[in-house]
Amino acid sequence: MDMESQQTVSVEGRHPRLLPPPADAWQQAYQSVAPSLEPLRLTLKRPPQVNILRVNQVDAARLDVELTAMLREQLVKVFSLAQPGLLLRYEPELNAFLEFLIWRFSIWVDRPTPGNALMNLRYRDERTYSGLAMAGKVRTGLEGPGLSKFQKLSYCLAMVGGRYGWNRLQNLSAFQRWGDSDRSSWSRRAWGLLQRFESMYKVASFVNLVVFLHTGRYRSIIERILKARLVYERPSMNRAVSFEYMNRQLVWHELSELLLLVIPLLNMLSFRKVLSFSFSGGQSLAANVREDACPVCETTSITIPYRTIPCGHMYCYFCLRTRCIANPSFRCARCEVQVTGMQRHQEKVSLEGSDRRPG
Repeated sequence: MDMESQQTVSVEGRHPRLLPPPADAWQQAYQSVAPSLEPLRLTLKRPPQVNILRVNQVDAARLDVELTAMLREQLVKVFSLAQPGLLLRYEPELNAFLEFLIWRFSIWVDRPTPGNALMNLRYRDERTYSGLAMAGKVRTGLEGPGLSKFQKLSYCLAMVGGRYGWNRLQNLSAFQRWGDSDRSSWSRRAWGLLQRFESMYKVASFVNLVVFLHTGRYRSIIERILKARLVYERPSMNRAVSFEYMNRQLVWHELSELLLLVIPLLNMLSFRKVLSFSFSGGQSLAANVREDACPVCETTSITIPYRTIPCGHMYCYFCLRTRCIANPSFRCARCEVQVTGMQRHQEKVSLEGSDRRPG
């Protein structure tokens, strides 16, 4: 014990004794670093930014359109024995009725539409979500209530009633020819207003599309006005649509487009000739055709016979003319000599029998 006290004394003799901090030292330290902690605290309170895939939202809208088309097709089959042209006359009403059914059994009862369900999406009231985010009640960024009753009714009036009214108005203006009436008439002025409104809507839709591609929010103008945003319904759920069939369809579509572009540029006569020459063991197929037959159509009764220049082989006029027009460097099918011209074949008629006189 004496040794420890001596060491303590010696240590205290080397270094001065440290005074204890004041009682409010921690408060002074907190006040000094509080300004730098405030931005960090605001960052932690900010709700997480969740990016919804744009392709999911576009595919959901496309799937809803396809579903409506399938239902319309089935309904047309039901009325196939009705009066011809009956459904065509009431096509806007039929489309509005089908869209209303989809809205009634999906959005109105707080359920996603069939396309949104396949893409794991649902509508959220963005105004209410902003209030929850400011109160710090958001953790994953996918919380928030569905659409309010006002938003649901407004969505139905805009998407269902608006489309129906616009289609009916366009049909009426086209049937009564508002655009061909006098400039001073009300129908011509109404037609001009419709054209201006349509142009403005297309411009606004294009601007909304650019903003949607940049931010990933509100794929349509109606959704942007109503603040109805599409978010994931379940964070851990994948898409319910497989890309296998879609990829095969895209590959086949691109291949068919390529063939439609390349085939008109090819000389099919020369191509078929090269193939036939290759598969016949280096011998032209026309070499096996009779001498008095056309090498192209292989008929023995040649219609309007013509001979090639310079080789002199005989063809039908139509067969030889079409091949010379299609291919200026056409070669004879028998001897592979380039044809430079064509000449009408003159048959020699013997007059020996007619020159004899009865004795």
